[in-house]
Amino acid sequence: MTDTSTPRADQSLDEEGTEPTAVNGEPEETDEESGTREKKAVGESELFRQSEIAADYVEGLLDILDYDGDIDELVSGGRPVVEVVGGRLQNLVGQRGATLEALQELARLAVFRQTGTPSRLLLDVGGYRATRRKELAAVAKNAVEKVKEHGEPVHLEPMSAFERKCVHDVVNAMSGVESESEGVEPNRRIIVRPAD
Repeated sequence: MTDTSTPRADQSLDEEGTEPTAVNGEPEETDEESGTREKKAVGESELFRQSEIAADYVEGLLDILDYDGDIDELVSGGRPVVEVVGGRLQNLVGQRGATLEALQELARLAVFRQTGTPSRLLLDVGGYRATRRKELAAVAKNAVEKVKEHGEPVHLEPMSAFERKCVHDVVNAMSGVESESEGVEPNRRIIVRPAD
């Protein structure tokens, strides 16, 4: 039986911000005279271990569902990543990635159960996230053009934390505009407006 308890549900791990990582993968130390240590940075090997744990969990789910897929575990952008590729995987993505988000949370819980540490694991199935990033970049650019043309804020449709981060990244890279999220999940959305 799988333990589905979670450390905290008050913060989405897909939102902006990353955990610090030591340059050499070793825990960073502070002034030795005081005998204190900074919070340990998650090293590359620990991140890879998290991706392996999640990959094992996802592989078990695929076996139960009788789905075939190749699973790759890696570390990208300072976070563990599991990618599943193969045919007949669209059901694992679901409408607008809803099933994928749920599977990602289950995989994160599996990692937490074994490590005792919350994970920023990113799960992708069939390249859905890469495709969705491109679509969201187009949505963000379109919103920016409307804001620059009319000078009025543009309210986008509700999005998941992953989707909002993709849009914020594109908008923040452009001059003359800014973006912010408002609302409560699952209806949290982005507003793109002229920069002050």
